[in-house]
Formats: sequence, structure tokens, C-alpha cells
Amino acid sequence: MYSNDSRTVVTLDAGGTNFVFGAVRGNLEIVEPVRLASQADDLDKCMAALVEGFSQVLGLLEAAGEKPVAISFAFPGPADYPNGIIGGYLPNFPSFRDGVALGPFLEERFGLPVFINNDGDLYAYGEALAGALPEINEKLRAAGSAKQFHNLLGYTLGTGFGMGMVVEGRLNRGDNSCVETWCLPHRTKREVIVEDGVAIRAIHRVYGKRIGDSAHGLEPREIYEIAREERLGRGIAARTAFIEMGKVLGDAIATAVTLVDGLVVIGGGLAAAHEFFMPALLGEMRGRMRTLSGDTIDRMQMRVYNLDNEAEFAAFARGDSRELKVYGSDRTVTYDPQKRTGIMISKLGASRAISLGAYAFALSALDTHACV
Repeated sequence: MYSNDSRTVVTLDAGGTNFVFGAVRGNLEIVEPVRLASQADDLDKCMAALVEGFSQVLGLLEAAGEKPVAISFAFPGPADYPNGIIGGYLPNFPSFRDGVALGPFLEERFGLPVFINNDGDLYAYGEALAGALPEINEKLRAAGSAKQFHNLLGYTLGTGFGMGMVVEGRLNRGDNSCVETWCLPHRTKREVIVEDGVAIRAIHRVYGKRIGDSAHGLEPREIYEIAREERLGRGIAARTAFIEMGKVLGDAIATAVTLVDGLVVIGGGLAAAHEFFMPALLGEMRGRMRTLSGDTIDRMQMRVYNLDNEAEFAAFARGDSRELKVYGSDRTVTYDPQKRTGIMISKLGASRAISLGAYAFALSALDTHACV
């Protein structure tokens, strides 16, 4: 979608440390990224950095004869996204906590429509339009399966625990810009947020607890290398950290997929360790529950497949297709009673998916407005 569109949208990857500005046309980056320190703890300096970054990109586009149609980007944390107002609990942007009308400010400054969304939302939207969802549906068609999927949950694993939801090709932003997952209860510590068991700090904490040194100073990438035995360290402790993360992650995803009924794609920095957390994640989703009367049932009503595993994808595509005779007729219809979902690791990567999501959201919004 929009891969052949000639319109250009200015984008931003807004991190608590750095801003990365760019521009997209036809799903491709068309300028060299502009990187600036975000100055997130000082509102005046932060706003100046935003103006400077967008001005530099607009200058590059003007020099190339390009005229953008919008600015569209992701911003982490709570906000009133439809109105472009950022505010609330923002650990990475403390200067925005009292509320900043960022969208209106940028629109007035640059004379362009401005669209701001949650980074998890745009990640899922990018994967739904140009990543995981079309990829799996195309593979299903190639395998001769009539099954097609229309809903997607996208998760990002990193400093935080982000999530976005796309239903029937439309991004679900909710009525309060508050479709979130980080604040769900932890699998075993119900009074604790799930993010504390999934984000980078969880890997750091569990590894430290296992080795008896909470001040070990290792980054998750280094703990991952220890788990792979590519670096000296406590291998079992490292693998345990990712396994425990997988259990907590699987519990949270199982709850969401039960309600949404779609596919799942996982991205972000910690996704690289999927070889260690994916078995635990799948085990959690494939677990059992019981009723008060003593009956046991599957945790999920859908069968769960690892779509990155060739054998599992083949079974996923095959399903349980059978011929069913129409009552009182010689005619038959094909029937596949197997309810199923699948999980895969992002091939686009979180940053690329967010950029594509921002581009597609802006063009969709402009097209919708033009039709009203």
C-alpha cells in the first residue's frame, strides 16, 4: 500500500536521547537522516531541536524540488494524539508532562498538516500494511491456502513494552488514545505492571539476581551474547533471564490475542533474542486452564503457531481443511474448523515499520479528508 505513491511525507523517530528526522516517498527514505540531540529535559531546547530538524529536512527537500504534503511521526508515551497534544507520564520526555500542543505548534510553524501517533501504534500499522500481515497472507496464497488474516497485534520490546492494534486494515487508536499493554498485570506479580517483566530492565534484573550481582553493568545485548556463549559469563543465568521474559510476554499476548483474534509480530531490540524467549512464550500461550468444576481447557481457543518455523508454517497453512456436504444436496463446500493464530519476528525492524506506518497514516488521513 502506497508503495507507488508519489507524495512525500516528513517523518521523525523521536527518542528520549536523539531525534532522527527523515522523509518518505513511495515507502522509501529519500533523504539522508538528520540526527539531533532531543534535549528532552528542557522544553525550550527540545522544541528548538524539533524546529531545527524539520527545517533541515524541508530544506533538503526544497533543494531537490520536492514538496511534502504532511509531517507524520511517532511520539512515545500518553497523549491526545488526534489533537496533537503530548502530556502525562513521560519518563523519556519530562519537559512534556504538563502538556504540550505539539501538533498545532508544528502546523503553525511549517504550514503543513501534522499527524502524531504512539510509536507502538505506528509500528503495528507499518507491519499491517507493508510487513508481517501482507507477507503471511502472500505465503498462505502461495501455499494454496484460502485462509487470509485481517487483524494484527504488533509488539515492541526495548526500553518499554509497546503495542499497536490494526483491525480490518484500520489502526485502532481507541477513544482516549490509550490502547496500551505496558500497564497490564505481571504474570505472577499481579500488582506489578507487565512492562517490568518484559522490558530491558527485566533482563538486567533477572540476570543480576541469578548471578547475585544486581550492579553487574551488562547491557541486554551483552547478556544475549553470554546466552549464546559468544561472551564469557553465566550462560544459564543469561538464558533464564530471556526465558522468564518469554513467559511474561506470552501471558500478555495470550490475553490480547484472545480479544482481538489476529496475528502477532514482535520487533524492537530485544526481539533479537527470540531463540531464547520464543519457546517459553509459545509454551505460555499453549498452556492449559481449568474451571472451578475441575474441567481443563486450552489457554487459548486458537491453535498457536510459530510462523518463522518452516514446519509450523506448513501446518498453519494446511489447517484442517475438509469437504462438507450441503444438507439435501450433492454439492460440497470446503470447511476449515481450525481456529489459529501465528507469531513471527519482524523482518522490517521497528524503526522501518514505524516510518512506514507514519507515512501510510498521513496519506490515509489526507485521502479520507479529501473524500469527505
